Amino acid sequence: MVETGNYQHPPVAAPPVPHATPPPPGPPPLAISRGPTWTPAEQLHQLQYCIHSNPSWPEALLLAFQHYIVMLGTTVLIANTLVPQMGGDHGDKARVIQTLLFMSGINTLLQTLIGTRLPTVMGVSFAFILPVLSIINDYSDRQFSSEHERFQHVMRTIQGSLIVSSFINILLGYSQVWGNLTRYFSPIIVAPVVCVVGLGLFMRGFPLLGNCVEIGLPMLILLVISQQYLKNIHPRIHMVLERFALLFCIGIVWAFAAILTVAGAYNNVSPLTKQSCRTDRAFLMSTAPWVKIPYPFQWGTPIFRASHVFGMMGAALVSSVESTGTFFAASRLAGATAPPAHVLSRSIGLQGIGMLLEGIFGSAVGTTASVENVGLLGLTHIGSRRVVQISTGFMIFFSIFGKFGAFFASIPLPVFAAIYCILLGIVAAIGISFMQFANHNSMRNIYILGVSLFLGISISIILLCLQFNDILNTIFSSPPTVAMIVGTLLDNTLQARYAIDDRGLPWWKPFQHRKGDVRNEEFYSLPLRISEYIPTRFL
Repeated sequence: MVETGNYQHPPVAAPPVPHATPPPPGPPPLAISRGPTWTPAEQLHQLQYCIHSNPSWPEALLLAFQHYIVMLGTTVLIANTLVPQMGGDHGDKARVIQTLLFMSGINTLLQTLIGTRLPTVMGVSFAFILPVLSIINDYSDRQFSSEHERFQHVMRTIQGSLIVSSFINILLGYSQVWGNLTRYFSPIIVAPVVCVVGLGLFMRGFPLLGNCVEIGLPMLILLVISQQYLKNIHPRIHMVLERFALLFCIGIVWAFAAILTVAGAYNNVSPLTKQSCRTDRAFLMSTAPWVKIPYPFQWGTPIFRASHVFGMMGAALVSSVESTGTFFAASRLAGATAPPAHVLSRSIGLQGIGMLLEGIFGSAVGTTASVENVGLLGLTHIGSRRVVQISTGFMIFFSIFGKFGAFFASIPLPVFAAIYCILLGIVAAIGISFMQFANHNSMRNIYILGVSLFLGISISIILLCLQFNDILNTIFSSPPTVAMIVGTLLDNTLQARYAIDDRGLPWWKPFQHRKGDVRNEEFYSLPLRISEYIPTRFL
């Protein structure tokens, strides 16, 4: 048989294909293998009272008195630092403290009513010390009939400088320039700015405590133990110690300092130790008037000198930056969303109006949002707006009735320094918490955060030792200002378009617009339908 061309071979069956075995499972992610991960939280869940919830009236009064005591330390510290160099005596120092307290009460009430509406105390600002020292040095070589006359000339010059420089904040705020600037922010910028708002004041912490270790260190240890450990002993004392341990500790250590003073423990010590440790070195009880209401131009007609106005303008800018960082910290600790751009604008504009009033009434320095009082919100877990508004009553009352205010002003400054070690640290940690809304595994973000933090602190220290001019020294000696400048430049120029998600902008942007988030109106709307009668550009 012959094979033909049309013959087809039968199909050959393909060999069976073995089943592919799946690859062995890889190791689980480190976070899962080690424990749970925590998702970002816009609001802190441990707060007992947020911005618009209120404790009972007795508790609110005690909490408000705590805010007054906390802000009193910085007020007395600045008066003790500046008034003797101005040529003022103890009576002048008492009047300066009264005026500072009075204006802090007025400005705090304005900010909580028609400003940011956040529970922030407006206290004296260290940013104004450099320009004030420049004014003091300018008058040191002049001849006056008495030291009191030199003091009055310095105060009148400070008044004139505050009045002129206040228009910087008024224009920045009510022209919406400041709010538009904050639109360039991201969590990467806010984190270092808020962080150095607390860390930049480290000289008011343990270095000041070290001037009287036997009083300051027991205060620090007692506050930590009672507020953090002893509260867990029994449920009934948990709430009391968590909210009011600060008052108890101040009372105990203050009494201890008074016993040491009466017993003669500080009779043969250095003048610095006497000033820091003794409870009778303020000389305010004997010199403070029983009743004295601060009034406009109480030191005389303001003196306007261009050479000093520029330095004060720099301090006005710095106080705006410091307040902005403190407002962001307060929003977290009060259970509110991040303040929108228009709220920051109206708050800075109102701060300028407050500075104008300070110049008219004769304050020694301007005010800014008090960092330590914001830390107190975190220490007590109470961010109620009403508590801070009640505290303004204590500020105004003790500024008018000087003898009563002088009694509390005799608390040694190392006691306040121990408190600041805790409160300023809380604010610094709140700044770090803003990183949760950005990619903190991004090397770009790590670079910006690290450089902003380091330069913010190190440049300010160097500028305190070098002498350029008043305005540059004032601006660049402020850690939050340097951190904001460096962070804003780096974050908006280093691959900004390609790192939108890493920068946290999808979370950040809604809070920067008036109606970007439904909660903005809940936290920041003005009371009593005031917004209906105010032009939109001023809101």
